[in-house]
Amino acid sequence: MHAHLANSIKILAGNSHVDICEKIAARLGIPIASVGAFQYTNTETAVAIGESLRDEDVYIIQTGCGEINDFLMELLFMINACKTASSRRITAVIPNFPYARQDKKDRSRAPITAKLVANLLQTAGCDHLITMDLHASQIQGFFRVPVDNLYAEPSVLRYITENYERDDILMVSPDAGGAKRVASLADKLDVQFALIHKERQKANEISRMVLVGDVSDKICILVDDIADTCGTLCKAADLLLENGANKVVCMVTHAIFSGNAIEKLNNSKLDKIVTTNSLPVEDKLEKCSKLEILDISPTLAEAIRRLHNGESVSYLFNNVPE
Repeated sequence: MHAHLANSIKILAGNSHVDICEKIAARLGIPIASVGAFQYTNTETAVAIGESLRDEDVYIIQTGCGEINDFLMELLFMINACKTASSRRITAVIPNFPYARQDKKDRSRAPITAKLVANLLQTAGCDHLITMDLHASQIQGFFRVPVDNLYAEPSVLRYITENYERDDILMVSPDAGGAKRVASLADKLDVQFALIHKERQKANEISRMVLVGDVSDKICILVDDIADTCGTLCKAADLLLENGANKVVCMVTHAIFSGNAIEKLNNSKLDKIVTTNSLPVEDKLEKCSKLEILDISPTLAEAIRRLHNGESVSYLFNNVPE
């Protein structure tokens, strides 16, 4: 990072994932700006800005996790604080976009909450959004401002090629919805792929799974964007091993791991779970020996650098920054 950038770019850290903010700031070679969000005793969120942001290019890093609504409000207030402090451009860097799974009207009287979140961000004063592996890419169309949806795919590809022989592996999608994502990976690796068809009774409860494709004698690499309760992944591992797979490895972008997910993973037949740090997962490492973390902060930092300098961001769709 060149010294002259330090004057015109500001990194702000939300409280959801301070670790990744520090990694991004360190990579860009700039300090995190002295802006903080805290809660009053009555749990109201307040934002305090400790330095001038006038005419600055501001990047606020906050991910959707944990106390999701508190962190969302915190982000909105921080955006609005920058807006009223006359920042030139405010970019929200949200690796895991909150409410991304509520992206369509899939039943009567259901809200399209992801669209509401987009409206809230824009009302607060957001000029630009950087996110990663959006659950549904059409969420980009919910915004009137530019959205850069980065992909974990280059990091995932690099991990697979460094750790596995091409002839031994087979890519698997745990549901029909992720087939496109997995087909793209299989294509780039030049390997076969299989998919699992789920018949759901209600959300987060699976009734029956059907495997489409031959997995015998292969290391199956399950790929998904979100691992939440991990029920699907554990059941998928059982199904693949029953159908002759050698072992099953799972790769996910957003490791939400809610409820007793870690316990499920520990007791599952999954050999390994590889996830990015789009959400804070460092604390889960000691609880789950099967967990491995891919650091995506270089990709986010490079996206910030490129945006700030007016360079193309699409390079990052196929490359991992060195």
